[in-house]
Amino acid sequence: MDRGANWEHGALTAANPGETHVLSTTIGDTAPDYKSVIVPYLRERVPEFRRLDRLRQQGWENPAGDRFFQAQRSNADNIDDQHSSQFHFGLMQKIASELHNATDGCFTTVTKPGAILDVCAAPGGFLAAAMALNDPDLRVRACTLPFSQGGYKVLLPHENNDAIDINYCDVTMLAEDFGVKIEEIPASHPDHNKFMPRQFTIDEQYDIAICDGHVLRTQERASYREKRESIRLQNGSFVLALEHLRPGGTFIALLHKIEMWRIACLLQTMSRFSDVRVYKPKCGHAKRSSFYMIAKDVQSHSSEAKEAIKTWKNIWYVATFGTDQEVYQAIKDSGPSAEELLADFGPQLITLGRPVWLTQAKALAKAPFIKKQK
Repeated sequence: MDRGANWEHGALTAANPGETHVLSTTIGDTAPDYKSVIVPYLRERVPEFRRLDRLRQQGWENPAGDRFFQAQRSNADNIDDQHSSQFHFGLMQKIASELHNATDGCFTTVTKPGAILDVCAAPGGFLAAAMALNDPDLRVRACTLPFSQGGYKVLLPHENNDAIDINYCDVTMLAEDFGVKIEEIPASHPDHNKFMPRQFTIDEQYDIAICDGHVLRTQERASYREKRESIRLQNGSFVLALEHLRPGGTFIALLHKIEMWRIACLLQTMSRFSDVRVYKPKCGHAKRSSFYMIAKDVQSHSSEAKEAIKTWKNIWYVATFGTDQEVYQAIKDSGPSAEELLADFGPQLITLGRPVWLTQAKALAKAPFIKKQK
């Protein structure tokens, strides 16, 4: 990967320890007209974006930036040691607290005692924070990649607690939850024996759904998944979250690079049936382009929500069983052109993105590999 690609799609899009850094070759991020349409549109209208864009350019030109983020990735790959695990667990609790305070209580359940779904839960910092903020009888359902397959250890105390149900699984393989029957999967598929039967009941519902997962380099995967895994994970996770979210509930998701065509389209889609906010925490990962979408009062049973679920299921299906070209086409067909997107959603994107770009720019300006250039 060249330095520019590393900054554009790796170092500056990573959000949590362990996230993949092969995004420059990820099919979902080869969206049409991103650099030729969206970036110039934002440069012309948003001073905060212009400043961030200049800082990114400086980062591309400085090998020290690569070394800085490579060191962070190395630390992320060794997060299984006790000190690193505890640090990560504590950091996620701090981020959850900052999110909660900045978004009028996004971790407070609609009903009592309430129920929360965390699709990629380990080490469990978000759930620990949410449990402290809600009824003692809060019901929790968590999915997480088994430690034996490269996942993180679960540090959330859960033994002998019947209110906490932890599913150790690869959520990208929940075929029947995504509408594909196990018996219909070809025996020739590389992952034929890894797909799982339905894990969620059809009427299972939660007040809050959390999707803050990321692709782990420590997981061994079939070669076809390497360029598609972030797409499979995001779309599969979003299906589980929205399909099992109670109407009026809250959907919290970790995203990267708000100005990317695919992400802007997602925010536009969510805004059709929920109150969408975004927030970039300052207590962790401020130099990176990660941020959180907080969608409140989600009308999860609306026709618009059902259409979104249908689209996400299709993208997961094509990314799991189709060719690279079919994946690219499915993603391209899932949203409007860049020009149409900006005509309809451009002002809202600027409003949402401005504080995110400002926070990242401030943090990058203080980075040692930037300061040394001044």
